Amino acid sequence: MKILVAGAAGFLGSHLCDELLRTGHEVLAIDNFFTGERKNLSQHFQNQNFEMLRHDVTAPLFVEVDGIFNLASPASPVHYQKFPVQTIKTNVIGSINLLGLAKRLDCRIFQASTSEIYGDPIESPQTESYWGNVNPIGVRSCYDEGKRAAETLFFDYNRQFGVDIRVARIFNTYGPMMRFDDGRVVSNFIVQALMNEPLTVYGDGNQTRSFCFVDDLISGFTKFFFGDFKETSPINLGNPHEFTMSALAETVIKLTNSKSKIIHLDLPLDDPRQRRPDINKAKNVLEWQPKIELIEGLTRTIADFDARL
Repeated sequence: MKILVAGAAGFLGSHLCDELLRTGHEVLAIDNFFTGERKNLSQHFQNQNFEMLRHDVTAPLFVEVDGIFNLASPASPVHYQKFPVQTIKTNVIGSINLLGLAKRLDCRIFQASTSEIYGDPIESPQTESYWGNVNPIGVRSCYDEGKRAAETLFFDYNRQFGVDIRVARIFNTYGPMMRFDDGRVVSNFIVQALMNEPLTVYGDGNQTRSFCFVDDLISGFTKFFFGDFKETSPINLGNPHEFTMSALAETVIKLTNSKSKIIHLDLPLDDPRQRRPDINKAKNVLEWQPKIELIEGLTRTIADFDARL
């Protein structure tokens, strides 16, 4: 198949392109390089099955493909809080444009949604039936509500026009090729530890996250997209094992043999206290669950960061 990947130069997009090309597909990679980096895809520039197009999804796109992955959006709090208007436009207008393309081509389209649609949850673990607890006017709302609106558009295009959709709600993911400056906790801790700087833990450090290694997540993407089943409702993809921020910081210091100490700063606005996916639907429908434990994943990620630093 010839697959369009929007947001192809980002962390997840580049790993997805790697996997699609490895398994024999052609890839049309599009990105405006707002937060994605061209070098993430440089290994494919001489591959005859790979094509790179600089394009912003807020503008219409007229191409011929057999399937679409929509990963186009800033995804780290540092980036989307700095550019909130561009973020919500990318999620809403970009979704409209790509859904219109899928409608015209009568092809399947995959939406990379997010656990942020659950906001600061009052239920844990979060199931796909949970509607969330989201601040609609906060500093994170451009991303949270942008992704929620995108899901609405996907399901309305499915109901009204019969567009073949797949919607995955992604929980915290980490791995090689993350940006050093993306503001996410794993990359922050690893960079600080490798440079023997203090690890900045926000709040008391007892807030929790679950961390999925990127290889596991991409496996979930491809199982969901290429699977021959009728499931169109959202599916959580993530690792259900919870860790406190303090425990993560201590683990990173140990794995890097760092001299860093841990310091505590004020908790950011609207930062959720708990994030943990219920992945029973992924297990039952996709026959998928993560395989790579945190220690192994962090070890591989630290090696990549150390080499690039």
